[in-house]
Amino acid sequence: MAFGIAEDPALSVTPHLDAADYPISREDLVELAEDDGAPADVINLFKSLPRPSYESKEMVLRDLGEASRRMSVGPALRDDEKYDRRNIARDRVEGHPGGAGKHP
Repeated sequence: MAFGIAEDPALSVTPHLDAADYPISREDLVELAEDDGAPADVINLFKSLPRPSYESKEMVLRDLGEASRRMSVGPALRDDEKYDRRNIARDRVEGHPGGAGKHP
């Protein structure tokens, strides 16, 4: 999916997430993407989301980011003991050396 530079913008999930009214169920998100003419890759990505419903766009993006991390290769796959995955990035934000960070 269009996560970085030089990726196909047609595969971006953002326009479909922006068009949604939250909270939204996974099935309604899939239906919305289909109605918007999203490519099959985006529709299948939404179908594979782990939760049955989402309270916000950020919640969807967090699950997509976690799925992307889990499908990666290399040392990122072996860091589950180091980080608490129930609240992604909390350890990194709250453990900031300046002590300025606090996870929302």
